[in-house]
Amino acid sequence: MKRNDTQMNVAGIRRNIKNLAHNYSDAQIKVREATSNDPWGPSSTIMAEIADLTYNVVAFSEIMQMIWKRTNDHGKNWRHVYKALLLLEYLIKTGTEKVAQQCKENIYAIQTLKDFQYMEEGKDQGMHVREKAKQLVSLLKDDERLKNERARALKAKERFARTASGFGSDGSIDGPTQRDSRPPNWGEGEPTAAAAAAAAASAGRPVSEIEFVRPQTVGEEELQLQLAMAMSREEAEQEEQKRRSDDVRLQLAL
Repeated sequence: MKRNDTQMNVAGIRRNIKNLAHNYSDAQIKVREATSNDPWGPSSTIMAEIADLTYNVVAFSEIMQMIWKRTNDHGKNWRHVYKALLLLEYLIKTGTEKVAQQCKENIYAIQTLKDFQYMEEGKDQGMHVREKAKQLVSLLKDDERLKNERARALKAKERFARTASGFGSDGSIDGPTQRDSRPPNWGEGEPTAAAAAAAAASAGRPVSEIEFVRPQTVGEEELQLQLAMAMSREEAEQEEQKRRSDDVRLQLAL
């Protein structure tokens, strides 16, 4: 067994012990798992489960309490903070509207993370947190954009839920994939989109918009894929409606 695998197992055991010792609820345990220090992003499966739980009044309170606790972490636990922001973004788009409302009320807590600092072996790991915090603040301050992105995300989620039985034997479209089993090297190899963009900016090169919107985790990638497919279907439907309308007008003219 590799050393990293051993460390992951120990971390998982320690997390389970804490869950029992603090008598955390199922919702809180899911948040802790989604925002762990493991070197990969939260799975779309667990984020979707948490999003559904936000519609329960009791679970919503437990979930948000744990997320804010994670965002208050620092130093070597930067992944706690970064993943908490990733989870918040997902919940803002697909969870109850109360998530966005509470985030707006506590936007200062997110804004302060734009100054998050942490260097690890000469690498600026705090950059991940700073960039995601900026993106979240920008989204929360733009009501029209927030409304549109939420509508698209919910529509995509609904459509995928209706057709989920066609994906896999267990009826799930969010199950582990090959990429899920290959965790990205967070700060240990290829730079993330945020790191690449910052490097380009510091070097005086123009920063491509693609570098900012490229997903940094499997969860983000799947959400973007769902949104893209939903938008594609919307455009196709609009084109079909326009074509039919043109045909009707042509027939009337004749």
